[in-house]
Amino acid sequence: MKNYLTDDTKVILLLCGVLGKDKTVKPLALNDYNKLVRWLRENEFRPADLLDPSNVIAAAIGSGLEQGRLQGLMARGVQLGFTIEEWQRNGVWLLSRGDRAYPRRLKKHLSDKSPALLFGVGEQSLLRGGGVGIVGSRDVDEAGRKFTQQVAEQCVRSDIPVVSGGARGVDQISMNTALDAGGVTIGVLAENLLKKSLERNARKAIADGQLLLISPYHPSARFSVGTAMGRNKLIYAMADYGLVVSADYEKGGTWAGAKEELKRKHHIPVFVRGGSDVPLGNTKLMDLGAEVWPKIIDTNKMCQILEKVGSSIKKEVRQSGELNLLYEFKDKSSLALEIAEDSSVLVIKEVVSSTNFSPAEELYQVVLPILLKHLGTPIIPDELAKILDVSKTQLNRWLKRAVESEKISKMNKPVRYCIVGK
Repeated sequence: MKNYLTDDTKVILLLCGVLGKDKTVKPLALNDYNKLVRWLRENEFRPADLLDPSNVIAAAIGSGLEQGRLQGLMARGVQLGFTIEEWQRNGVWLLSRGDRAYPRRLKKHLSDKSPALLFGVGEQSLLRGGGVGIVGSRDVDEAGRKFTQQVAEQCVRSDIPVVSGGARGVDQISMNTALDAGGVTIGVLAENLLKKSLERNARKAIADGQLLLISPYHPSARFSVGTAMGRNKLIYAMADYGLVVSADYEKGGTWAGAKEELKRKHHIPVFVRGGSDVPLGNTKLMDLGAEVWPKIIDTNKMCQILEKVGSSIKKEVRQSGELNLLYEFKDKSSLALEIAEDSSVLVIKEVVSSTNFSPAEELYQVVLPILLKHLGTPIIPDELAKILDVSKTQLNRWLKRAVESEKISKMNKPVRYCIVGK
């Protein structure tokens, strides 16, 4: 899949990307890039403004970064062209924090720690994320393996995406199980995105729209402890819930990633596999605020069960961070969600709240008239999700709410929805 690169993204890639084998100038690490972002915002510039050499000099002085380094990075145009051509030839696309398609989940959850660049292979519409992030040990025991398979299959039956890291063990088991069952999987990789995307099973799943692979690292990057830790926080950021199948106490990336997420001020609900035979790390994560994964008998109620159990964990939408990663200047008043229709596609934007509804309730109140507009005749959920350009998980929540309030009715064989009385 080829993607058009904006001038902003080209500049961010010049500044932060690894281009070829030339290591003459070291790309900016995230902390240095954020220094530059602060200067850009303060001066009402965008990254593309650095294509003007005079602005590069001013940016170096204003951000405290070495002028020669910035000029050297911006002079890598030839390497940029060759590198982009190679990536596109292999189906790798690229987004930067300045792009509209960049996952808002990452920005809201990680703020200025969200990656400056995000590489991917697969359908970009899956970047909306959501679902259950399933993580665990590479050397998982048989009980953990069966548990992982069971949960992944439940997710598929409930139309819930599986998010994981693609590593050996729990990650691969959860992803492969979901794909084999016909579900959707988002793989957040710590290494070699290009190699993984060319594997036979991955190619088929990508072609069928079941699999999205993303990574904040160069498509041919090698594994390291640092890349794994950076990857872990993205798994949680892309999911609605986290599930730790097996974690060694105070050891390994699974423990460190879950502990980091639980300590985050605005963390997602984190669950662990319970029982008498689980590793000590699972029990210790409960002491930090994790919940035991609930027993789910009826997968039709899985979303409801997860929401109920996870409601004890305080969840808030990050409103205004130190850095505005969209290069916008927004009012710092409380934010709500507003829905607008644009060519029959559902668009979500932030506005100043004027009601006392919770964000979820306010969102539902605004989206209900749009749902009713499209439900004049019976329609299946998959088709409605495509029309509105929202995830099936989110749509199912709205539909369930509308059925309960007797605004719409549900028909079976096949499942369809329609306005009551039609």
